[in-house]
Order: sequence, then C-alpha cells, then structure tokens
Amino acid sequence: MFTACQQSATEQATSTQQTTHNDTLSMSSQPDVHSFARPNEAVVKHLSLDLTVDFNSKTLAGKVSLNIDNKTQTDTLYLDTYNLTINKVTAGAEEKPVTYTLGKKVEHLGQALALVITPEVKQVHIYYTTSPQAEALQWLTPQQTAGKKYPFLFTQSQAILARTWVPIQDSPGIRFTYDAKIKVPAELLALMSADNPTVKNAEGVYTFKMDKPIPAYLLALSVGDLAFESLGPNTGVYAEPATLKKSVYEFADLEKMLGAAEKIYGKYAWGRYDLLVLPPSFPFGGMENPKLTFATPTILAGDRSLISLVAHELAHSWSGNLVTNQTWNDFWLNEGFTVYFERRIMEELYGKPYADMLALLGYQDLMQTVEEFGKDSKDTQLKLELAGRNPDDGVSDIAYEKGFSFLLVLEKTVGREKWDAFVKNYFQKFSFQSMNTENFLNYLKAELFADNPQQFDQLNIQEWVYGQGIPANIVKISSERFEAVDTAVQQWQQGTPAAQLKTKEWSSHEWLHFIRQLPDSLNISQMSELDKAFYFTDSGNSEILAAWFEHAIQTQYKPAYPALEKFLISVGRRKFLTPLYQALIKTPEGKKTAHQIYAKARPNYHFVAVNTLDSLLK
Repeated sequence: MFTACQQSATEQATSTQQTTHNDTLSMSSQPDVHSFARPNEAVVKHLSLDLTVDFNSKTLAGKVSLNIDNKTQTDTLYLDTYNLTINKVTAGAEEKPVTYTLGKKVEHLGQALALVITPEVKQVHIYYTTSPQAEALQWLTPQQTAGKKYPFLFTQSQAILARTWVPIQDSPGIRFTYDAKIKVPAELLALMSADNPTVKNAEGVYTFKMDKPIPAYLLALSVGDLAFESLGPNTGVYAEPATLKKSVYEFADLEKMLGAAEKIYGKYAWGRYDLLVLPPSFPFGGMENPKLTFATPTILAGDRSLISLVAHELAHSWSGNLVTNQTWNDFWLNEGFTVYFERRIMEELYGKPYADMLALLGYQDLMQTVEEFGKDSKDTQLKLELAGRNPDDGVSDIAYEKGFSFLLVLEKTVGREKWDAFVKNYFQKFSFQSMNTENFLNYLKAELFADNPQQFDQLNIQEWVYGQGIPANIVKISSERFEAVDTAVQQWQQGTPAAQLKTKEWSSHEWLHFIRQLPDSLNISQMSELDKAFYFTDSGNSEILAAWFEHAIQTQYKPAYPALEKFLISVGRRKFLTPLYQALIKTPEGKKTAHQIYAKARPNYHFVAVNTLDSLLK
C-alpha cells in the first residue's frame, strides 16, 4: 500500500517535469507533487480536532476526526504525515478499528498514511501524538517571550508543515472546514485560524469553528499569555500584555485598511479580521491565517511606517485565502496578486507617491534576487518547477515582485477600470476554490482579452510566466520622493556633510532607499559620519537596521557589531537573517563571528529559518 503511494508521488513529479510550455494554455490541472493525497478518489471535507497542549513534553496529543467524500468508492484513504506517532485509527460513530500503513519516508514529504476503509465509511478518527521536533510547532520558553513569565506556542503550517502536527491531506488544492477543542494550561489563551475568544477561561479549554473551507496550510494554532484589544467593529489585535499597547498604536488604521480593501475588490468574506503579534522568533513578516493574521513584532517601529505588511496579509484574505494556488508551483498566483492588492490598499489610504515608493523598493528586491539566482535560472520563472524539492524553495521575490510586475503590465495594458472589474469578478467567481497557472491564463484570455485576443498575444505572457529573468516590457515606475533621496546621496558623496542634508520630512521608505543607494566603497570614517548624523545603529526600524548592518559588515564598522549581534539573536525573521549571515561569511573573520552568533541565536529560531541557515552556514 505505501509503495503504491510512493509511486504515485514519483509519477506526479515526472508528469509535472514533462509538461512543455507549448501545451500549458490548454492544460486544466496538475497533480500536487508535494502530497500523497489522492483527492480525486477520496477527499477530506471537514476535520474535528481534540488536542491537549503539553509544554513539558513539547507535544500535542489527542485525535482528529475526518469527514470523507469517497468519490470513487475506493478502499484506501491517503493522508500526509511527518514524524507523527499514530496510536490507533477507528471509523464511524462506533469507532471500529481501521487497518493502516505508514509508508516509507520521502525527503521533504514525510510518510503516506494509508487507511483501509470500506466505501460506506464517512468518518475516520486518528489518535496521535506530535514529535517534540515537529517542524510546524515552535515551543518558546518564558525567557523567549516579551513577558518572560509563561511559555508560548505557535504553528507555521505553510507550505507543507501542517502534516507535522495533524494527519491531513496537506495540499493547497484541497479545502475543508474545521472545528476544534484545545486544552491548554489555565493561565494561557489559545487562538486559531477560526472564530476566537478574547479572554481566558479558568478551565483552559477552548473551542473553535471555521465554517468556510480552507487549505491545510492555513490551519493555525497559537497558545500564550495573550490579551486582546478592539480596533473597530470588525478588527482587533492580540499580543502579550507587554507589547499590546505598542501594537494597538501601530495598527490603529486597521479598520480603515479593511474598508479600503473592500472598496477596491469587494466584500471581505471572513467576518472578523484580527492580528496576533507573535514573539520575535516568528520566521516571516506575517502569515495570512484566516480571521487571525500572525505578525512579526519587527513591524512595531513606533511610527506606523511598516504597516504595508499588514496590508499585504489583509490582501491575502482575497488572493490566497479566497482563491488559492492549486499547487506550490503556482505560488505566484497567491503572492503576485497579494503584492499588487497590498499596494493598491496603500495607495487608497496614503496616496500614489507612497505606493510608488513601495513598488520601487520591491523592484530593487526583485533585481537583487534575479542577480543572486542568475537571469537564466528556472527559479526566476513565475510558474515554478519544484518537484523533488522543498516547496519553501519557491518563497522568493520572484513570486512576489515579478508576479506584481506582470499584473501591473496587465493593468496598464487594459486600463485600471477594466482590470479592477476583471479582478473583482475573478475573486467572486472562484471563491473558496483553487486555481493553477494554466487555468488562470485561459480565464484571463477569455475574459479580459475577449474583444482583443491579438493584444493578449503581444504581452509576452509566455516569457513572463515560463521564461527566466525579467521581460523587456516591465512597467517602469518612478518616484519624485526617491529622486530627492538620490540627490541627497549624490550631494553627500560630493562633500556635503551628512548632518546638512535635507532629510527632515523623510519616511522610513526614503531612509531605506538612502541606505540602499550608498556606495559599496564606504570607509569607516564615512560610516561613522552617517551614524553620528542619523543614528542608524540605534534605529527602532528593523528594515533600516537590516540594510545598515549589511554596510556595517562590508566595511567592518565595529561600533555596529554589538547591535548586529543583538538583532540576530532577538529577531527570527528569515528575510533579515539570511542576507546578514550571507554578508558575514564572505570573510574568514566574519565567518567566525557568524558561527559564534548563530550558536547563541539558533535556539530562538523557528525550523523554517533554521532549515535555511543550517544549509547556509554548513
């Protein structure tokens, strides 16, 4: 049984690799090379969780009940697992024992769990325990939290880590509703990607319900000493008491943001939209778990300057959560649309010049990523080829910024009014469904270019989606505010003292652009002058700090090294960690420093960051 399941995954990989670009526009679907599930035979439609959270053993234990739609009257249900201890499996209300087999472990994918069922079985119950090393789960000691008093747990299921804490059909193309009962220590609050409580209860037992179908990567749980404060009728923020006040200030515009999003692309479909500010070890900027975005504390800059990240996660409520990439090869459909929508939200709230700055910073990130990958690398394609690889490898600025750039070409080609009508209809028509690249392109051609198919053919779409590098017809964006920053950089290089530059009205985006435009040939004296004038080493803005530290490493500006070490130990966001460690290991002395810091910092990082950095630092 497990051999057949393994073979299925191998066949799927081969099938995807053999796809040619000539027949892509006529293809309707592809198998998911990152899942053992066979949803065309039998698919999970609803799951019920009943789990106990044990901080001492660092495990979740209990059962999951899965409601099945057996489409073909198959005698086997295939699920995804990774390092789970399966205690027993039963079927139906009478809980009759079910025979099951765990397949051979496959790198990145884990093991297929094959359950022998009869066609009339509608529900199975799996009793299991997670591993203390479950990759989706991060168990934090009290010392690793803001309050320093209680432990903390959070999950990160994207891309295929849900299978490390629930036996499940772990594919973005499969959706289910869920309910849950979670038992936690009485002094802690449990939250999920569902309807949530706002206060603790004495029993430490919490129930949850998500009545809209979601993919497995959006299944989320967090447990900690958390408090809640409302930001408006439909929005609020959860955080540890020590960071709640700061979080409430930072996200004051959240209700306005939700209104701006609805104005552009229609009604928000999920009811409430709340934020949870996690401890610093969270490996991403944010995670768009429905109803409850998980957010990094690195965006708590004190001046609301980094809230475009919140606009991004909010935008995911449409692009990603509502219409979901069918496989991780189609990741750009989630992220390209979300970056585009994020910038539209920011433009609606703060004006086009502000959104243009964000777009230009994103363009800089894209160009740097293409340079790092190589312009002929297949990883610079929008449609990825991730068979046999960890889908996390597809998380780069290509999906985000090249995806955004492609959609901007479409907007400029047909006009914003026509484009917006198309996108709004796209979200409505395919709500709570998955979408692959080929079906999207077919829909795009049929709907947006029905009256002008020749225009579609002239857009370099094949090159954008399946080609490497950046097509020549990318939209050029300019920013008057950044032009003024470029002038200031030039004046400084020509001898104007840093303290005399006209920087008084600059936003954090202008400061970030300023640091990025500084020459690589800076010396210690110049670094010292800039630091004395602008206090970069002491900045409370994580984006500015990370960019400044890259220059500090390159010039070996030692006054910044204590702050650099503190930053690397206290911040778990992979976006910042990877380039800083990469910069350090370029020299023998820096390599030694990197290993010394990493030895202290590694216990604070989530598996997602550790997986990347272990490979980088050997």
